[in-house]
Amino acid sequence: MKKRLFSLGLAVAMAASLTACGGSKTAETTTAAPAAESSAAGETTAAGEAAETTEAAGGVIKIGGIGPTTGGAAVYGLAVQRGAQLAVDEINAAGGINGAQVEFKFEDDEHDAEKSVNAYNTLKDWGMQALMGTVTSAPCIAVADKTASDNMFQITPSGSAVECAANPNVFRICFSDPDQGAASAKYIGENKLASKIAVIYDSSDVYSSGIYEKFAEESKNQGLEIVAAEAFTADSNKDFSTQLQKAKDAGAELVFLPIYYTEASLILQQADKTGFAPQFFGCDGMDGILQVQNFDTKLAEGLMLLTPFAADASDDLTVNFVKSYKDAYNEVPVQFAADAYDAIYAIKAAMEDAGVTSDMDASAICDALKTSMLNIKLDGLTGEGMTWTEDGEPHKAPKAVKVVDGAYTAM
Repeated sequence: MKKRLFSLGLAVAMAASLTACGGSKTAETTTAAPAAESSAAGETTAAGEAAETTEAAGGVIKIGGIGPTTGGAAVYGLAVQRGAQLAVDEINAAGGINGAQVEFKFEDDEHDAEKSVNAYNTLKDWGMQALMGTVTSAPCIAVADKTASDNMFQITPSGSAVECAANPNVFRICFSDPDQGAASAKYIGENKLASKIAVIYDSSDVYSSGIYEKFAEESKNQGLEIVAAEAFTADSNKDFSTQLQKAKDAGAELVFLPIYYTEASLILQQADKTGFAPQFFGCDGMDGILQVQNFDTKLAEGLMLLTPFAADASDDLTVNFVKSYKDAYNEVPVQFAADAYDAIYAIKAAMEDAGVTSDMDASAICDALKTSMLNIKLDGLTGEGMTWTEDGEPHKAPKAVKVVDGAYTAM
């Protein structure tokens, strides 16, 4: 299996609109359908249960999903499940994919690699023909090894580690960790947010450490001084007093947090108690902090993060999606829901480009989609004119949001 190319980098994507490489003909741009008012009164499907679909003359195409719907990362998995289900419901209502209805089944992996592989095997037994998942990076890497062996098409909405998309059958919607790290440093430097930076990161997590490494590299180019770089691990992720004190003593004006929202919420609480009030800046793993149970969202006021989705954007697609999501689930969607929505529409566009039918097996579908993903162009919630290259990476412009009055506000 040939080694895949690394992403061209988010900085390039920010500067120019890139098209698929290799001389592939780019298909006509597909626009994700504006979300119709959802008929769901609550959850359309519980975790691990298939959505009810009406089998059309064209049969049924089975798309599986994997992510944490319980445990510490459940905010991510539930958002992905819900965003994907809204897209599936819309697609089915509009006639399906090449005349076939879509059946969607989502399995909980509790953000655990072994359980994610078990979930994958369960979906294979169900008859899955393509996978939308997994949600978090470590489980995604484990499952990607299995999908490569099986030649199963996989598109992860939010698995951002480089290794997630290392195989030619895997594509992603989100930016990779190195791209996020470089873009964060560039954003801080170009907007002159601070000159003295502290970083608190999880050295035991590939997502966090991957972002930090690239952030540190790009910080030198931006003239940023990292005055403190303090690590923690999964075994020491409750007390951050030492890291915060070192950042404070070093005179940090901004603290970069390339971590997940659970630990970030504790850091903000503990910083507040010590009177340490720098600017806090995060990446997509921060998205979800406003939904943490018993967290005072006032502590996140002014928090900034890079994300490809802002729920308060005024374009029709976002407005309709947010309304449908609120109607169905009684909450504002986070980036992960938008990632999943776009992932389902990317599968649809690629399947239509390839002429996929419901009677094709998973391997034949995978072979077809590996080519068609290089042809399509998607106007989605997380980017306009999104294209993919052979390395599985998306090309689109990033966005930044800031927490204002307890809500994400586009910068």
